[in-house]
Amino acid sequence: MFAQRVKELRKQHQLTQRALGEALGITEQAYQLYEYGRQKPGIDRLIELADFFDVSLDYLVGRSDTP
Repeated sequence: MFAQRVKELRKQHQLTQRALGEALGITEQAYQLYEYGRQKPGIDRLIELADFFDVSLDYLVGRSDTP
């Protein structure tokens, strides 16, 4: 669910994978691993993504449908 949510949020904000990676201070390839579901971010990165998109951690990881 995380990979799907983060991809949807990125597209809603009209960001490329590269732009979001740069905003997070990681490479495009590192970000792609999250979006493709090949790697899960640590808690610090999850918090950073939730803050960036102004959503709850529960929403980001699929525990809630309310952003």
